[in-house]
Amino acid sequence: MLTLVAMALMVAALLALPLLLLRLVFGLVFGLLFLPFKLLGVVLRIVFGVVGLVFRVLFSGVGLVFALLAAVFFLVLLPLLPFALLGFGLWLVLREGRPRRALHVA
Repeated sequence: MLTLVAMALMVAALLALPLLLLRLVFGLVFGLLFLPFKLLGVVLRIVFGVVGLVFRVLFSGVGLVFALLAAVFFLVLLPLLPFALLGFGLWLVLREGRPRRALHVA
């Protein structure tokens, strides 16, 4: 009985070995066939990663500048808005009170 099991295992190994070799050959062929595309993918991933990092730093700086400008506007200029509106109103009133000069058309 043990010899039958051993024979069955040998037959199974003899049937499985060519399939395993075929799988290995196909993997090697397709691996070599698609290797340039994999290398191109790695290169593009590195290039776009560097470009993305540069733009991330650049736009972070731009965002920081705009945030500082907004903070200056709201903390400094916004409290001065009533005085600016009062000055603008006085300027309008005083401008209307001045006599106008006549236009001389030649």
